[in-house]
Amino acid sequence: MEFRYLGHSGLKISEITYGNWLTHGSQIENDVATQCVHAALDAGITTFDTADVYANTVAEQVLGDALAGQRRESLEIFTKVYFPTGPKGHNDTGLSRKHILESINSSLTRLGTDYVDLYQAHRYDYETPLEETMQAFADVVRSGKALYIGVSEWNAEQLRAGHALAKDLGVQLISNQPQYNMLWRVIEPEVVPTSEELGISQIVWSPIAQGVLTGKYLPNQPAPEGSRASDQEAGKFIERYMDDEILTAVQNLKPIAADHGLDLAQLAVAWVLQNPNVASALVGASRPEQISGNVAAAGVRLDDAAMHAIDAVIGDLAEQDPRLTKSPETRIG
Repeated sequence: MEFRYLGHSGLKISEITYGNWLTHGSQIENDVATQCVHAALDAGITTFDTADVYANTVAEQVLGDALAGQRRESLEIFTKVYFPTGPKGHNDTGLSRKHILESINSSLTRLGTDYVDLYQAHRYDYETPLEETMQAFADVVRSGKALYIGVSEWNAEQLRAGHALAKDLGVQLISNQPQYNMLWRVIEPEVVPTSEELGISQIVWSPIAQGVLTGKYLPNQPAPEGSRASDQEAGKFIERYMDDEILTAVQNLKPIAADHGLDLAQLAVAWVLQNPNVASALVGASRPEQISGNVAAAGVRLDDAAMHAIDAVIGDLAEQDPRLTKSPETRIG
């Protein structure tokens, strides 16, 4: 495992972050989730990402239980706030001061820790003044309940405004968590240049495009039974990629992966890590043995010829419209 600094801070995180969206508390049993977390630790992963909304708070509890007994100082634990949780009442959502301060306390209890290393705004809240949100985050940091703050899926303008307020308040906004992979490159035109200027790193989710970049989905064939694409809930996140032209292009990446001693999933994770603004790639697992495969992408360096070859295969199939980096215009819940 290799490590990178997160933004312009002194915090180092593992190049591969273990995330438990769609798995812990929902898709897999708790004992398997614990096995996956322990496999991640054994593989050298020290960074773990969750959110209060995952499995309606259960994922945080499962992660906290799985990490119990580990040396806290050797871990980086991240969580998020925004989406509705609990009974989903009128104040159980968004980035109001009330929701942020109540949510951090609940998250810490579930995670079994006194602090998180990074507390993230899961989306931008158009219904709460940004000044209120950033003041609440600053108070969370000053109280010692979080060491740094980050955001997820904020556009360039929002990052700039949030960073300026954080700086005025004397706290560090050091990360953004966007979707990013070979097929979804919407952060490249605006978010990445702005982040490089401001000292913000990307912690990217869906580096293997919800499993499409593993090559397991074949053109002109139904999705394998039990796969994410066959699941009604998880499948909605993968629909955009289930196109025969895209699936054919993915198969055409196999020779490039083979030339580097990688499988397609490892190539996909290694690809996002070539972007110097990316600090870590988020990966999940439903089986412990999946962890070692993902970790093999850490430290891989793809040369210019490989990167150009990938671009030639993917071509115009990659989505690059920066307007698709967006948050709900009204609160969900």
